[in-house]
Amino acid sequence: MSGFHNGRDVFEYAVLRVVPRVERGEQINAGVVVYCRATSFVAARIHLDEDRLRALDPSVDVPGVRAALRAVECVCGGGDRAGQAAGEDPGRRFRWLVAPRSTVVQPGPVHTGLTADAEAEVERLLDLLVR
Repeated sequence: MSGFHNGRDVFEYAVLRVVPRVERGEQINAGVVVYCRATSFVAARIHLDEDRLRALDPSVDVPGVRAALRAVECVCGGGDRAGQAAGEDPGRRFRWLVAPRSTVVQPGPVHTGLTADAEAEVERLLDLLVR
């Protein structure tokens, strides 16, 4: 393990929110993005509750929302699937993903913590904040 906090590294995360009607501001949590600089780790996990989403907006474009959420996962993964962010390092990809935007899929505020296992942290946060 890298790091200096008893084998734990600083990580940052943001919740991905779906706001089907931006003008109303109603939202559901649909995923998390986690970044750990010490281990060059960045990943997103998605869990979209379509019933809850349709309760906010029965006419929501669910395939469009799913595509936007998949795009976040692709940017995290880097490479050809990351589009314009393909050549960026994990930290820059994370910063791009958590930049405020007024689209249907929006990042929440960035929070920090300490972890010994960033990959496990992604699943823990998804369970805690989304599922």
